[in-house]
Amino acid sequence: MSPRRLVRLFTDELHTTPTKFVEQVRLDHAKALLDAGHGVAKAARRAGFGSSETMRRTFVARFGVSPSQYRARFGTTASTSVGQSSVYAV
Repeated sequence: MSPRRLVRLFTDELHTTPTKFVEQVRLDHAKALLDAGHGVAKAARRAGFGSSETMRRTFVARFGVSPSQYRARFGTTASTSVGQSSVYAV
């Protein structure tokens, strides 16, 4: 199968190009890392962006806010691990 044919089949099935699909997967992973309280540079690295600046440009283009603004609004502290509640029992 030629690379062009593969791209056509991928696009027909998923209604997006392979490049945009990979970008969305990276953004979703970066958002999850930011939600968990990780820093922008670490989230960019772990999500597969070449640099935090590349992630910032992509993030702003897609969501309209920078990763640090997103993290300030939705992130938790890095000391709270996944699966643990940050709500204190009264």
